[in-house]
Amino acid sequence: MTIYNFPQDFIWGAATASFQIEGAWDEDGKGESVWDRFNHQPHRILNGDTADIACDHYHQMPGDVALLQDLGVNSYRFSLSWPRILPQGTGPVEPRGLDFYDRLVDHLLAANIQPMATLNHWDFPQALQERGGWPNRDSVDWFTEYAQVAFEKLGDRVAYWGTHNEPFVVAFVGYGNGSFAPGIASYPQALKATHHQLLAHGRAVELYRQLGYDGQIGIVLNLATFLPKTDQPQDVAAAQRLEMMMNGIFLDPLFTGAYPQEAITWIGEMWPEFPASDLDTISQPIDFLGINFYYSSIVSHAAFGLLKLQTEQFTDPGWGFTEKGWGVCPSQLVTLLNHLKQDYGNPPVFIAENGMCLTDSIDEHGAVNDQVRINYLRAHFLAAHQALAQGVDLRGYYVWSFMDNFEWTDGYSQRFGLVRVDFDGPNRKRTPKASFAWYRDVIKNNAVSR
Repeated sequence: MTIYNFPQDFIWGAATASFQIEGAWDEDGKGESVWDRFNHQPHRILNGDTADIACDHYHQMPGDVALLQDLGVNSYRFSLSWPRILPQGTGPVEPRGLDFYDRLVDHLLAANIQPMATLNHWDFPQALQERGGWPNRDSVDWFTEYAQVAFEKLGDRVAYWGTHNEPFVVAFVGYGNGSFAPGIASYPQALKATHHQLLAHGRAVELYRQLGYDGQIGIVLNLATFLPKTDQPQDVAAAQRLEMMMNGIFLDPLFTGAYPQEAITWIGEMWPEFPASDLDTISQPIDFLGINFYYSSIVSHAAFGLLKLQTEQFTDPGWGFTEKGWGVCPSQLVTLLNHLKQDYGNPPVFIAENGMCLTDSIDEHGAVNDQVRINYLRAHFLAAHQALAQGVDLRGYYVWSFMDNFEWTDGYSQRFGLVRVDFDGPNRKRTPKASFAWYRDVIKNNAVSR
């Protein structure tokens, strides 16, 4: 057996998102979010599931923090619900909503767990969607107002802040193809939503600096690698286009102060107009980049669609696919991290999400033996260790997810958690899985063995 030790200050964490776990969707003055509206519409969510109760974390938060303490994580990544704090998106603050996060932060710190708070994990206020949503440039001001409320209440205790989680998904899945909230199929709106999320990020970073907090602030992107199916020029070009539209359209303005010229040329007249000074704001220095990593795509040319390409999942030999259909490819995490090192100046990085879904069940002994998840996590932790050895500035790793939750349009059919949640029971009973105990040992030893 070989033991792979991690740096002494390496952060081991777990992650969740407000909409997916909190429930209490209309309690204590909370406003409606775009996902509240979306998941109450017919035919949007598998099996007609809703997140109205979800994991009931809003009511069971102290017990959940006790489970996190038992797990031994150094940090917990969660998100704030914008409409729980500002029911109309702007204007009056709902003190009961803000108090929930105030208590959560205090519970975490009492358990010696550093909070990492994400401001926008997709549950945008419906009231602001009705005023144009992210495609409206006013969204930058709305978000900055919300960020100031959050910073002034929690900034003295929250050491790590993320502005957005996966702005690509909001823009291109929510506004581009409409399969996620708010369910609008318009690529011009998707491109405006992209730019305004990035501009709002930059404004929030500026505000955080102006307010003088000594924590760290960054952004969380879903990034992947894109492999041409053949070495034919048309497949190579297709892979480069997808890299540009999923990775480069966010990384380039953040780290180089410019959008990829190839993207502007390819999109043509749909590309939004904006003041050049926006890019100065977007490219404000950040303290870290969060990466959500789940899969890699094999890309080939196709004669249809905006980008003229089609994809299939790549998997490392012997691994196969998760129940969500994603290929398991820890080798590509190494490739991705080295890409960031070589092409974007080796920024400080957190793996902000990584994990896999399984159809977990409780056995006759009341246990959940998710050995497949353990194997998956071990392989990705070893990939992270390899990247560290190659000089990547990787600061920490957050497993997705701390507990089973509402998995967006898949409802409750997909279980990513280290803790099983009984969604059919009246109390949403929590059962730590085998992966929970295994990960606890990894954290305790700050090492992975193989």
